Amino acid sequence: MHPHFDAANDAGGPNDSNEPYDVTVRCNDDRDARICLRGAVSPDDGPIVDYTASRLVHYTVELYARGLTAHLDRVVGWTGEANEIDGFLTDLARDFGGWDGERSWHTDDRDLTLSAVFRSAGRVELTWQLRPWRAGDGRWVASVTTVLSAGEQLAALAADVRGFLARAGG
Repeated sequence: MHPHFDAANDAGGPNDSNEPYDVTVRCNDDRDARICLRGAVSPDDGPIVDYTASRLVHYTVELYARGLTAHLDRVVGWTGEANEIDGFLTDLARDFGGWDGERSWHTDDRDLTLSAVFRSAGRVELTWQLRPWRAGDGRWVASVTTVLSAGEQLAALAADVRGFLARAGG
């Protein structure tokens, strides 16, 4: 298991079973600040959309910080897509030496946005923002910033998220 992850299963990532697992990212600076990716599944309310190596996946994102709990169900993702969240994280990890400005990624529906800023001492601030558009009036926004080490921690996160999505896309 990677030291900055508290995966819901004992293996901390992909394993040979068909049991689902979650990915939890805790901030290096504030252990109360964390995000969880949970319950990734391929939609079972119709045929699975399958584009060669790519599959539609739904998952839940939960944000936690002191005084804040927010979650959003049925976030839409894809497996095997270079422009998906795991590809974004992989690109950040490859640039472990740093970059200027802010980089960002979002789901097609823009209900999950992830922004990254490189800071001194090889630290990366990842701001995870939820903005629901399908339920209620869609007027609330919640975000949590996690701080990770560039390089190895980001690479481990990218691999865990890729495994998380791939397990559901099956």
